[in-house]
Amino acid sequence: MTYLWLKAGHTIFVIFWMAGLFMLPRFFVYHQEAVSGSSEEAAWIDRERKLLKIIMWPSLVVVWVLGLALAMVTGAFAQGWFHVKLAMVLGLSAYHLWLAHYAGVLAGGERRLSGKQLRLANEVPGIAAAVIVIMVIVKPF
Repeated sequence: MTYLWLKAGHTIFVIFWMAGLFMLPRFFVYHQEAVSGSSEEAAWIDRERKLLKIIMWPSLVVVWVLGLALAMVTGAFAQGWFHVKLAMVLGLSAYHLWLAHYAGVLAGGERRLSGKQLRLANEVPGIAAAVIVIMVIVKPF
């Protein structure tokens, strides 16, 4: 029964976290389209900060805690598919850190990336999610 509760909780918080990973780069696109110094830009800065603080950071922590607990309960550390999943989750965590950093850059008034670059960056979580789901469901090795 513990396994099922861990799995349910992990899945719920993965959904929350992934939603944030998809939303924040889109927020950045809209933010960059706003006039510098405008009230619209200030609203985007506030939205980005709230998304990170209220949804993304807590979800990241819970995903890691429950995911590691699941791995221990199931003995996943000894399975090849898990190593690929873990590498992808580490990559998504690094992506999350980069997004948080870029939110600070935008809030400071710098616009280093184009809308096109941000739209491309928005593909990262989708690709990672596809690989992770295949590893977890199919367990190819």
